[in-house]
Amino acid sequence: MDEWTRLVRSGEAVLVGPIRQEILSGIRDERSFTAIQEILGDFRYLEIQPFDYDQAARFFNVCRARGVSGTAIDLLVCAVAHRFDVAIFTTDTDFQRYASHLEIRLHESLPRSSPAPD
Repeated sequence: MDEWTRLVRSGEAVLVGPIRQEILSGIRDERSFTAIQEILGDFRYLEIQPFDYDQAARFFNVCRARGVSGTAIDLLVCAVAHRFDVAIFTTDTDFQRYASHLEIRLHESLPRSSPAPD
């Protein structure tokens, strides 16, 4: 079982609204859109507060001052994760650059158990 599946099945995976929007954006087939929309409805969502936007702007400024460019949505995700003290699960390498300058954590997969010897 891959790490994302493990997190989802264990109930550890949470989302923020902008990620839901990114997942659903560009799905042209209405049946697929509706199916994925229903699946995403099962996740727990971290609520975005007005001060998260302020923190995202601070994070943007810190990154920019250090030569790292970031998107508003990425840094909003960082701000919310920072406030809730949750690790960010991502395959987007931009977050590795953010993490080297911001007080955020990236999810590290659990080590896979080795198969039992024969």
